[in-house]
Amino acid sequence: MYINAIGHYVPSGRVTNEYFEKLNGLEPGWILQRTGITSRSKAAADENVDTMAIDAVENALPKLPYDIKDVDLIVGAFYSAYDTVATPAHIVQRHYGIHGAKAVYASAACSSFINGLEIIEGYFASGKATKALLLCPEHNTYYSNVKDHKAGHLWGDAAVAYFISKERQSENDIKILDIFTEGLGDIGKGPDGVKLRPGEDGISMPDGRDVFIHACKYMIYALRHSLEKTGLKIEDINKFITHQANKRIVAQVAHQLDKPMEDFLNNIETLGNTGSASCALVLAQNLDKFKKGDKVALMVFGGGYSCGCFIVEF
Repeated sequence: MYINAIGHYVPSGRVTNEYFEKLNGLEPGWILQRTGITSRSKAAADENVDTMAIDAVENALPKLPYDIKDVDLIVGAFYSAYDTVATPAHIVQRHYGIHGAKAVYASAACSSFINGLEIIEGYFASGKATKALLLCPEHNTYYSNVKDHKAGHLWGDAAVAYFISKERQSENDIKILDIFTEGLGDIGKGPDGVKLRPGEDGISMPDGRDVFIHACKYMIYALRHSLEKTGLKIEDINKFITHQANKRIVAQVAHQLDKPMEDFLNNIETLGNTGSASCALVLAQNLDKFKKGDKVALMVFGGGYSCGCFIVEF
């Protein structure tokens, strides 16, 4: 599998730590120390996952080596749905007139993007698709409760769009070396660790400590699985990207892997936790840092729980 073009969209709105001090007394330094976040992205009143998905596609189109109408599979992989019937996959299909393509929606919390990759891998293997568009827009602030002292200050909004093909399309394609996911609903707090219940209290994280412990453990678990599958060693990976949930989680993963923080790319400081888009977004924002042959490992952990990893080679 190959990544042919990558697009992303980050809303211009920002909510700084000072906002929460005025709202519920959380000091900016307290938030920074515990999360690594100074501000978070926020979609405008007229934006949602549909509009952000289209904006991310628009950002990718100038780099796409074929007509978007050649896409025969559109996968929306995210959790902060605006409409669970007419999903971004269907909206984008209509917006660009991609007739005949399959359009599906899947969610695995903050692991959704990598699960979307795996779904595409399955369609490719079955011979039912050859060119896919993976959409991952997250509108966390649509659901987040800013008055929640435990998690209300974490969330940001963003979207990514990845065009993926079964066969190489150009010399600029990025090769996907491995994709691994695993459900962890029977581990720790599992389904009770992170919740999104629109009719109740929105996004909540009742036990952040349990999430922290298992995120650190299982992102490394997923990475080691992909390394073993590809025959690569830790030393072969040029950069690492983890799910942008908490800067302390990144630091702990780096410590356990005995790697310096300089080897980890992040955007949580200014954008907050952008959910399942976060890992793929960091890669999209740093494409100019890589050269031919460089390898990047992307690790995720999602509520529910779930984990995943994929490794790419430029």
